[in-house]
Amino acid sequence: MVKPAARAESIELSQIRKMFENTNPDAINLGIGEPDFPVPENIKTALKESVDEDFTHYTPNKGYEDLREEIRLKFENENKFKTNIDDIIVTGGASEALYDCAQALFEKGDEILIQDPGFLSYEAVIKLAEAKPKYIKTPMSDNFKVRAETVAEQITPNTKAIILNSPCNPTGAVMDKEDVKGISDLATDHDFMIISDEIYEKIIYDNNKHYSPARYCDNVITINGFSKTYAMTGLRIGYMTGPHEVIEELLKVHQYNIACASSISQKAAYEALTGPQDSVKSMVNEFQRRRDLIVTRLNSMGYKTTHCEGAFYAFPEIPDPEKFTATAMDKGVIAVLGKAFGPTGEKHVRMSYANSYENIEKAMDILETI
Repeated sequence: MVKPAARAESIELSQIRKMFENTNPDAINLGIGEPDFPVPENIKTALKESVDEDFTHYTPNKGYEDLREEIRLKFENENKFKTNIDDIIVTGGASEALYDCAQALFEKGDEILIQDPGFLSYEAVIKLAEAKPKYIKTPMSDNFKVRAETVAEQITPNTKAIILNSPCNPTGAVMDKEDVKGISDLATDHDFMIISDEIYEKIIYDNNKHYSPARYCDNVITINGFSKTYAMTGLRIGYMTGPHEVIEELLKVHQYNIACASSISQKAAYEALTGPQDSVKSMVNEFQRRRDLIVTRLNSMGYKTTHCEGAFYAFPEIPDPEKFTATAMDKGVIAVLGKAFGPTGEKHVRMSYANSYENIEKAMDILETI
């Protein structure tokens, strides 16, 4: 038998996906990482019309021009930095953009800084590029915040990049402005790349604000998409921008990987950016209501939980996570072991509140009996 590449053998299939495939479909799922809301009606209409109008062929590799122009305007008006349409690539979701970055930028011997706890795909794409992931610990005692001084301590001559995710999956932490600026200064001074995964930027609560590193530094690839903000997870559509010379290298990986993003999904994305935004506001308001419920209930049970600032996850500290999740599953509630997101998640469990308020209430009633 032909032996697979060591880089593929060095990673595992997502334990989260594996768990979902083997669970009771009637269980209350607090593990899933996608909004439970439908795609907004105006976006559905745009999808249908694109098929009826036969917009079903290849688009330019970087994406169709009108969409890239709207993305450019979004960056300028909302994220407060400038780019141009030639330096924007529309991708098959933010996940593809992340993979493209790893393949185009990382190589053996490179050290890539990642948040701990952090999104589990980061470590996998780094290893597939034969680079080395290096954890930045973000303890619960500091609300899981990424601090510029902590990053500074981890920089070596081999540091090639840092991957930032704010708001963060799985903790819900939102980076403070001074830390975004501080890490941007470090990237300039030490000449490494910031890969900023901003997929949850609109799902943010209270008086917290999102700040893009690209406002403060040129060494940034900004990744975003439509899955979380517009509940378009299955449409697999995202985008990225960065320095021109880097984007041209990323384009090679993108071109030989998928050629172009789905044409009809690009039309849906255009409508998402140019159409009414009422559904986003309503969704975020409902997520905040659920956040308040799940955090209050978990804390009342004695499970220490931060007041999640964004995304749609709670990350409570649990004395025996394996026993807790196994018992919860037996009783019909699915949650994810925190260790899947890095060593600092060892004594935690991730619970998504991308489920109905009523189901979360039922789940909390069940967990209260454990």
